[in-house]
Amino acid sequence: MTTVIRNGHLCDPSQQLDGIGWLHLHDAVIAGAGLGEPPAGLPADDIIDASGLLVTPGFIDLHVHLREPGEESKETIETGCQAAVRGGFTSVVAMPNTVPPIDHAAVVKFINLEAQHVNLAHVFPVGCISRGRAGSEMADIGELVAAGCVAISDDGAPVMDSGLMRRAMEYARMFTIRVIEHCEDLQLNNAGVMNEGFYSTKLGLRGIPTAAEDVMIARDIILAEYTGGALHVAHVSTAAGVRMIRDAKARGVNVTCEVTPHHLTLTDAAVCDYDTNFKMNPPLRSETDRQALVAALADGTIDAIATDHAPHSTTSKDVEFDQAANGVIGMETALPVVFTQLVREGHVPLARMVAALTNGPARVLGKPSKGTLAPGADADITIWDASTPYTIDAATFRSKSRNTPFHGWPVFGRVERTIVAGQTKFLR
Repeated sequence: MTTVIRNGHLCDPSQQLDGIGWLHLHDAVIAGAGLGEPPAGLPADDIIDASGLLVTPGFIDLHVHLREPGEESKETIETGCQAAVRGGFTSVVAMPNTVPPIDHAAVVKFINLEAQHVNLAHVFPVGCISRGRAGSEMADIGELVAAGCVAISDDGAPVMDSGLMRRAMEYARMFTIRVIEHCEDLQLNNAGVMNEGFYSTKLGLRGIPTAAEDVMIARDIILAEYTGGALHVAHVSTAAGVRMIRDAKARGVNVTCEVTPHHLTLTDAAVCDYDTNFKMNPPLRSETDRQALVAALADGTIDAIATDHAPHSTTSKDVEFDQAANGVIGMETALPVVFTQLVREGHVPLARMVAALTNGPARVLGKPSKGTLAPGADADITIWDASTPYTIDAATFRSKSRNTPFHGWPVFGRVERTIVAGQTKFLR
């Protein structure tokens, strides 16, 4: 099967492609790409006219909770992948806090088989650092990697034991994978439910200080530097955090990081109505922190935009704020929210946003065939409309859950077609 995509605006920072051009797909591989008109006589079983649309590498989400196995009432691999392709994501990285957790090969194999059966987005499982995510005994990392895990993490829980984190980094280095860390010092988090500051005091809610995140980022950078391991800081949310990561990168430490759309666009002021759709961990921070995150995305300190897609049922969210579950869904809103609030407003260049959704996360994963339109790369493509306004409506989501802070937002940036391995998996 050969496909030609023509007349679209190619935007691929990995290839410095930026202009009207064409793509030639042969089965699951990109056979050619260029600006201008496609070569005469280029074979094609199908021609896609992308006039007026952007054509980018398929988006990659480094941080997704698919909830299966164990919490299928919130999300399944199938509904999560449906949400992914609707949001333009051709690859998703599945976090290990399932029930049971991804701490042995059988769970990895189940996820891989189910993802193959669903046949929508690529699903890359992450294995646990510790058995049961309990933070006391290291999981069988070699077994997890052999089964198909692309990284290790106890996401949703930090690794409080510094010795265990050191050993995890050393083992991960042997298998050339990253340690993805939820950076939070539980002895400093104050059992909080929102950011510690003016608004937590005003609302009478227990606050989580930024120091709880910053202390763990500092520790993990030190351990990465000492061991030579590869560290990935999940959902960074503080100004001090990105400053430390920027400084560590300048020293040559193998550290990468991601930021969520909600931390880029919202602050703790949004909690004033006690709406639990604004409750997550790490919490929404101050405007100073938000601006620092935007600047770090713009200057390349932040490698990836990741959604931390965390589906929850209404019974988990429609309760008192301090009793509600942490987390929001994000795969179907990431592109429009970031594009509208940051790119259209001139805070982040379009190419930087696209890089943080494509070749940035591909580099973090060590997947050079993804996140690029280069000939020979995987034919994962996102085609989207940057000019037509619309309103985010949670009722239309493919996800099983509706816990979004962005319902009703007027936005630009709507996915029109998502191609995975050369096949259209979503078409508006």
